[in-house]
Amino acid sequence: MAIEITETNFKQEVLDSPIPVLIDFWATWCMPCQMIAPVVETIGQEYTGKLKVGKIDVDKQGELAAKYSVMSIPALLFFKNGQVVDSVIGAVPKEYLVDKINKIL
Repeated sequence: MAIEITETNFKQEVLDSPIPVLIDFWATWCMPCQMIAPVVETIGQEYTGKLKVGKIDVDKQGELAAKYSVMSIPALLFFKNGQVVDSVIGAVPKEYLVDKINKIL
């Protein structure tokens, strides 16, 4: 299950996470975001304990979107040891994300 990430819990949930983190930058009005949301949720369930999955609503957390130069959504950022190690822009097939996750783990 994806965790809602905000300015308040970002450091604890993402930067200080002992396991890699996949963050989905999204917005309610974004159709590609709605398309990829079930894929992100499924990945969160399948990788429980190995990968943390979080969602950042760019309309509510504009500071975080700006900090990571998110210009297009959905933007999926992969964090490991507090650093961005990979990213994907746009709605992509699950297999594409799984391939990237397996390289990070």
